[in-house]
Amino acid sequence: MAQVHPTAVVHPGARLHETVEVGPYAVIGEKVTIGEGSRIGPHVVIDGRTTIGARNRIFPFAAVGGAPQDLKYAGEDTQLIIGDGNTLRESTTLNIGTAGGGGVTRVGNNNLFMAYSHVAHDCVVGNGCVIANSVALAGHVVLEDAVILGGLSAVHQFTRLGKHAFIAGGSMVVMDVAPYCTAQGDRAELAGLNVVGLQRHGFSEEQIGRIKEAYKILFRSKLQLAEALAQLKAEMGGQPEIDYLVDFVSQSKRGLTR
Repeated sequence: MAQVHPTAVVHPGARLHETVEVGPYAVIGEKVTIGEGSRIGPHVVIDGRTTIGARNRIFPFAAVGGAPQDLKYAGEDTQLIIGDGNTLRESTTLNIGTAGGGGVTRVGNNNLFMAYSHVAHDCVVGNGCVIANSVALAGHVVLEDAVILGGLSAVHQFTRLGKHAFIAGGSMVVMDVAPYCTAQGDRAELAGLNVVGLQRHGFSEEQIGRIKEAYKILFRSKLQLAEALAQLKAEMGGQPEIDYLVDFVSQSKRGLTR
């Protein structure tokens, strides 16, 4: 049996792995599943059709799996799916999805959500992201892997942030941020490349050099976007880090932060 504090309220229909720990005054709803080795702190509320993987740690007063803050939501049986090894600090909030947005809010593995951060309905968060204190993700936002958002920043709905993007504290992001880039300000503008982050994630100097050249072609030249992409394909196509950048930019629907 899971280790459940006597003051916690766990619905009989909830499914908890035998190694799960549930702290005092926590509340866990009927449709909740929690995986091996996860620890649920005091006063945490987990509700909705929420699936939490292994080795997650959820700190006091977090509200996980609550109804979307969307006026169109009418009680549909949507989901929140959280992977393994995530940390949700005090008073974080993560909402289930909406029928109009695909029905699932999805979080990957090994992410850190600092205190008071918010993940709205139908968001997709990849792996290894850091969402600092009081960051707000609006609905349908996509964070790819290893994105870092500084404290008090916010992301507009339907916006995508590419892998290894870095958003400075207090920034208001209203358009897509290309992979590897740093953005800052209100409204956020590009401020260069996240070179330190790339180095920490094992990118070689040769790879970083190609990314720097691609950045110049995309954002510093006077080429139209289609021309810049064509040049990147012709000169550096076949390099995985460049092919990914080209695909991301080509698929942008909101437009790019520049």
